[in-house]
Formats: sequence, structure tokens, C-alpha cells
Amino acid sequence: MLDGRVKTLHPAVHGGLLARRDLPAHMAAIAEHGIQPIDLVCVNLYPFRRTARTAGVAPDDVIEQIDIGGPSMIRSAAKNFASVTVVVDPADYARVLEAIRTGTNAASPGGGAAFTDLRRELASKVFAHTAAYDAEIAAWFAAQQHDRFPERLALAFERRQSLRYGENPGQLAAWYVEEPGAGLSALRQHGGKELSFNNLLDLEGALLATGQFAGETCCAIVKHTTPCGVATGNSAADAYRKALACDPMSAFGSVIAFTVPVDEEAARAVAALFVECVVAPAFSADALRVLGEKKNLRVLEGDARERVGALDFKRVRGGLLVQECARAPLDETNWEVVSSRQPTKEERSDLLFAWRTVASVKSNAIVLTRDGATIGIGAGQMSRVDAAFVAVHKAQAAGHDTKGAALGSDAFFPFRDGVDQAAEAGVRAIVQPGGSVKDPEVIAAANEHGIAMIFTGRRTFRH
Repeated sequence: MLDGRVKTLHPAVHGGLLARRDLPAHMAAIAEHGIQPIDLVCVNLYPFRRTARTAGVAPDDVIEQIDIGGPSMIRSAAKNFASVTVVVDPADYARVLEAIRTGTNAASPGGGAAFTDLRRELASKVFAHTAAYDAEIAAWFAAQQHDRFPERLALAFERRQSLRYGENPGQLAAWYVEEPGAGLSALRQHGGKELSFNNLLDLEGALLATGQFAGETCCAIVKHTTPCGVATGNSAADAYRKALACDPMSAFGSVIAFTVPVDEEAARAVAALFVECVVAPAFSADALRVLGEKKNLRVLEGDARERVGALDFKRVRGGLLVQECARAPLDETNWEVVSSRQPTKEERSDLLFAWRTVASVKSNAIVLTRDGATIGIGAGQMSRVDAAFVAVHKAQAAGHDTKGAALGSDAFFPFRDGVDQAAEAGVRAIVQPGGSVKDPEVIAAANEHGIAMIFTGRRTFRH
């Protein structure tokens, strides 16, 4: 009735599901009402998530994909798992059928200990399944109300794989995904060992870095989740060589990401270095052959872009911090030249590259750039002047001339000392958010040194 809204909510169904076979009173009650016991329930819930995420679907049509009878039936069956088998995952069909064929699916409480354990496991999957289903519905209603952070946040993740260990041996770990086939789980692996906990973290860092350069030929080399080299180039091989030149020592054992397909030339360049993972939208057959000669190299192919509107979660003791994912790509909107000297066309190009690059570096972060490549990166320092010092030191240690370089800072300079340090190294242009009470002193320092300085009005911390 009601256009199909009410189909299975009936004592003939739920009495048959919930009646305990080991209680004579239950069996007598259903017999009195002509209700037959139900031994197996197999349900695929209405495809709410798929419908809700389909562009152009009207809200009323989404609401009609909220299953009522399905969750009720599988919850009833799961509650009575001692007697009822319930299946909600097609991956379980084969083993349930095999248990039935081998005769271990007896309905009585004593009918097959192995199948009782299977029914218990399947019941557990039901409640995880309905919890995830309701989480999707709750998230959709919150989105309809433009509530990014509802009072109760229900999250549902599916285990993609168990991992050998976490950040360190001795820490158990697993990889869960929001949606199978999306994000990192969309990548197809060619060869190499299974991905580790740290591989996945570094892949995220590498894709975060290259995500600022969608539509351009870019390469990012990441170590311990932060770039040790980022560059754009005329080809994948050119971008890789420029990125590697930033800090070739740190690139050992890194994860490398490309925004464009990898050909044989780029593959041979990468294969000359010990690398943990390479990720790109595509690989030529020759590139796969070359990289496949590296026994333990993990080659990952595909589009792992983040879902629009996705949230970023950070675990703290007793809870989660939740924020919107950082915007990409960063652009020149709201830029303001605050120095006496205007940046040249070339300097402005280097500043934009620095601004996009520094957003993927662990804060406090300073990057030095020239001609579409990083030449020095100061990451994760406790003070900004130390970050500037490290960036200059790393650049000079790698043989780069820092004179005329552009500098990007992920947050404002609290004092002029960072600018003085940059000027001593020959930096000629700086991009930073601004907003410090010491801004007048910082701007004065830039003017004293003839440095062009731009305020973006936006901080790009990455803690």
C-alpha cells in the first residue's frame, strides 16, 4: 500500500523472523496465527547513496530511496541470528550457499556450530550496514539544510584492507574508505608489495601537492608526508628532474606523483632512484615494463581526486577535529602588493608557484622557488625564521643559487627576522598571508632590501 511504501512491515514477516525456535511459546504463537518461520533473509537495500550523489536528482526522488522495510527485516533477522541467516553483502552469497548445500544450515539451535558462527558474523555485518546506511541519510539531510557540521556526526567507512602494521611495527592497522572505488581506493596497482600505512599517508601528501597544479605538467616528490621537491615542466621527465634537483638526498625512498601520464623517458628517470611508490593518471606500456623491473616498486594508476565537499578529519584524544578540505588550486584572488617595488612578471609567476607549493608543506613552512620548481624547502619548523633558514640551507646544500629566488610562506612573518634572512640569501620576492601586528616592520624590511612583497590575505597551514 501507499505506492509501495508499506510492503514488508507485517506480523507474517516479522513474526516469522523474530520467533525463537527454542521457545515453545513463540512457536505456538506463530502457529496459532498461521505464520511460517523464515530461515533466511537476503536483502539489498534501496540504493540511497548512489541516488543522492547522482547529479540532478530531485530531493523527493532521493527521499523515496530511503528503505524502510529492508532495514526492518534485516534487523529482525540479525536479532534472531541463532535461528535466521541474514545476507546483505553479495560477497557472502557463495559461502552461505555452500553452507546450505553441505547441510550445516539447520534451523534448530543445535544445528551446526560452524554455521551458527557464520550467522553471528553475518548479523554483525547487518548492524554495521544499517548504521552506514543511516549515516548517509543523516549526511544528506544535513546537506539539504546547509549544515556542514551537524550536532551528531555519523561516519561510515568500509575496510579496504588490513595492513601489515601501522606507522611502526607492533601497531596494528587497517585501511578504511568512505566509498569503494573513490579517492586512493580508485588507484590500480601494478606490481610491488601491498601498500603500507606510511605509503598511503605519503600518497595523500603527494596528491595534495600535485592537486594544486591540475591541468599542468607537474611532479611532486614526497617524503614523510611533505614535499622535498615540486616542479612543473615541459614533460613528465622534465618536471621530475626539476623536482628531484631540489633535494636529491631526501628523495631516496620517496613517493612520487605526476599529474600527466608517465612515458618511458620519465619511467627510466624514476627507476634510477630507489622509490617506494609512483602514482600517475596513466602509464605507457613501455613505462610499466621499465618500472616493473623494480621488484618492490608500487606503481599506482588512476584518478584519485578528492570528492567535492569532502571533509578532513584529524584524530585527537576522545574525539575528532573536522574541517573542510583545503581549497585547490590556490590563485591570485585578493593578492595585494604591499611593498614599494612591484614584482616583475617572472617574479609573480614564481610567487604563484611558491604560494601553491607551500600549501602542501608541513607548517611552519617556507619554500624557495625559481622557474616553476622548488629549490629549497623548510618544513615543520617551530619558528618561521628557522623554516627560512632551513629552506636556504637546503637550497645551497643542493647547489642552488638562491639569488633572485621567490619565497612563499604559509603564514605571516611575526617579525622582520625572516625577511632579513631571506634577503641575505638574495631572495627578491616574497608571498605571504600578512595579518601580523608587525606587518609594518615586515614591509619596511622588504622595502629596505628592495624585495617585492605580496599579501594574499589567506593562511595555508598544514599541521
